[in-house]
Amino acid sequence: MQLLDGKALSDTIKIELKKESQTLNEKGITPGLAVILVGDDAASQTYVKMKEKACDITGIYSIIHKMPSTISQEKILEIIHMINQNPNIDGVLVQLPLPKHIDTTKIIEAIDPKKDVDGFHPFNVGRLVSGLDGYVPCTPLGVMRLLKAYHIDPKGLNACVVGASNIVGKPMMNLLLNAFATVDICHIYTKNLKEHTQKADLVIVGVGKVNLITEDMIKEGAIVIDIGINKTDEGKIVGDVDFERVAPKCSYITPVPGGVGPMTIAMLLENTIHAAQNR
Repeated sequence: MQLLDGKALSDTIKIELKKESQTLNEKGITPGLAVILVGDDAASQTYVKMKEKACDITGIYSIIHKMPSTISQEKILEIIHMINQNPNIDGVLVQLPLPKHIDTTKIIEAIDPKKDVDGFHPFNVGRLVSGLDGYVPCTPLGVMRLLKAYHIDPKGLNACVVGASNIVGKPMMNLLLNAFATVDICHIYTKNLKEHTQKADLVIVGVGKVNLITEDMIKEGAIVIDIGINKTDEGKIVGDVDFERVAPKCSYITPVPGGVGPMTIAMLLENTIHAAQNR
């Protein structure tokens, strides 16, 4: 069993991105990222601080638009329009989830697709489905980069994606299809999840449920990517996989924390640098 170390890989990527950022600086360009943070969700605030710190490391100018949870949808749309028009901002990130009175789809659709470094705009989603270049959601993109770094080629593998969200599961499925894997995608209404995961060479899970994937659900030698982030009653951060029992059966597995999480932020930085290069 070998750990897929996302922390080490993300650190290497950040070093490369800092060099690319310095090259842009020499041309008079400073990569810029604008983050919209609505409300006081603790997890969202933590993620935004991590992204802000990562931007500083790689030479990306970042600005955070903090707004109260009572803000109107119209006001958020006004701010997005302003950011879209700002030539010094290359990427726009709306931290999800948004308050219930805000239509998330309308907010995402308002972002200029050329600045959609989260890869959530329907324009970029469509390009991903069609196998064309565009911005790809950072978490599934990070998974693909992690696989590539360890010379794991999805081509011809039987892959099972557990979780069908627009942010992770669906784009993960499309990236794997584009890489010529045979993909099985499961969700909350899937009957007998074990039947699907047991036959998979590659299992990727991102649901948010502690110990969803157990030892008996994984075949010997499988590759397991755990995207889940959960906090136990004892305050420990764990994924969706029963790591202690599942890991000995795997050829490769991601730890939580230190696996996919750092790669998500690294891919956000990379998308922002690419947007700056495309100015």
